[in-house]
Amino acid sequence: MKVLSVNIGSLNFVLRNGKKVKSGIFKKPIEGSIELSSLGFEGDYQANKKLHGGIEKAICVYPSEHYEAWRNELRRPSLSYGDFGENLTTLGLLEHEVCLGDRFRIGSAEIVVTQPREPCITLNARIGLIDLSERFKKSGRSGFYFSVVKEGTLSSGDLIKSISKDENRVSVSEFNQVINGVPEIEDIINRASKVNDLPQKLKNKFLKIKNH
Repeated sequence: MKVLSVNIGSLNFVLRNGKKVKSGIFKKPIEGSIELSSLGFEGDYQANKKLHGGIEKAICVYPSEHYEAWRNELRRPSLSYGDFGENLTTLGLLEHEVCLGDRFRIGSAEIVVTQPREPCITLNARIGLIDLSERFKKSGRSGFYFSVVKEGTLSSGDLIKSISKDENRVSVSEFNQVINGVPEIEDIINRASKVNDLPQKLKNKFLKIKNH
């Protein structure tokens, strides 16, 4: 497992539903080491911290393995790492294998998987396709978020080392089923509710679904 690209972005304007709004989705790869704090990478910005960033979504991660499929599906051969707004483009961390609560070390930092990514319409504006966020959601190629357990430094090319695996084994792919409203998800919700690192607001939301 390895980091192929570390991507950060400054605030820029994007046209969303005919209106100019600030966004930090325009990520570009950087060279050298970078500081990682509990709120994300030094020099990386998020315009709407209710939806992006914050302690529980400090790092957006996207598997490099999905890029070729999107290049073909979207007919965008020029798509490159960071174009989907991710902070880390990785090798060897796939949604069906990575579980909520799994912990890793990259460089001197330690991080934990908190939840799948649910892209908003800003991704549509970034790539120029009005239905991309919905296609992302349905594809299962969602990516996911890390929270920072221990602050430190890391860089592109660093190995990603497993520290511990959550005992409830709720994969990102499984939890995507809950998000997408797939039937027969009670077992997934039961296991997810025991994952300490799953944000409480998500636990509350899906326990309500279960109880109805």
